[in-house]
Amino acid sequence: MSKMDDAGLTDGQVRSFIRDGFVRIEDAFSADLARRCRDELWADIGLSPDAPEAWVRPVVRVGFKASAPFVEAANTGRLHAAYDRLVGKGRWLAPGGLGTFPIRFPAPETPGDDGWHVDMSFGDSLDFMEWRANVTSSGRALLMLFLLSDVGPDDAPTRIRKRSHAVIARELLRFGSAGTTLRQLSADGFASSAECEVELATGAAGTVYLCHPFLVHAAQPHRGSNPRFLAQPPLLPVGEFDPGLPPSPVQLAIREACGLSF
Repeated sequence: MSKMDDAGLTDGQVRSFIRDGFVRIEDAFSADLARRCRDELWADIGLSPDAPEAWVRPVVRVGFKASAPFVEAANTGRLHAAYDRLVGKGRWLAPGGLGTFPIRFPAPETPGDDGWHVDMSFGDSLDFMEWRANVTSSGRALLMLFLLSDVGPDDAPTRIRKRSHAVIARELLRFGSAGTTLRQLSADGFASSAECEVELATGAAGTVYLCHPFLVHAAQPHRGSNPRFLAQPPLLPVGEFDPGLPPSPVQLAIREACGLSF
């Protein structure tokens, strides 16, 4: 896809988002910002890029980071313009940082967290399987993947099931505003989306994938040589869906999938 300037996404990119469930933005933030973020994360996990003998676990997780490089990376002009175009001006909250971070290291074994799933949007249970999503995507405007290191096909890129967001929208429709839990939605291992084409979230550091909240995705083992640094934050909405406002591309994708009028 073409690069974008601060004016926002092209009409073609918006149509691709509605159809496929995601859009890839190159140079969404600078390589220098990505390096500064990686430097902080290396310090947080007590490891070093110069000591691979200590990389003994396939994945190390870090929570939310709100220091300056992470706030800046999440709030570039390019990204704000894209948020406006996909979610609607005034309908999203500026990110206060980035997180969480599954840092993946080269390893012969599977990481144990590589199943297909959809990120849930609301809930208060300590059991994440009891968190919920509903057809209007309460509590989440976008799923976002921030590439903080160069990610090639062997570097554990996130697997994306293209157009799976439409499948999930139709499944959520019958549950209404209450939605359903991850436990119930995933009971069949997301078999309903198994025929969807798979795309890998690859790219240079500074690339961002803006994804529909219902997109089915999964991790995978790292078969490369350099650790993969990624942030996977949500973009949070200002409030609930407002039928008095023109539908955003996020909402249009749901409407087209379900044949709804909202």
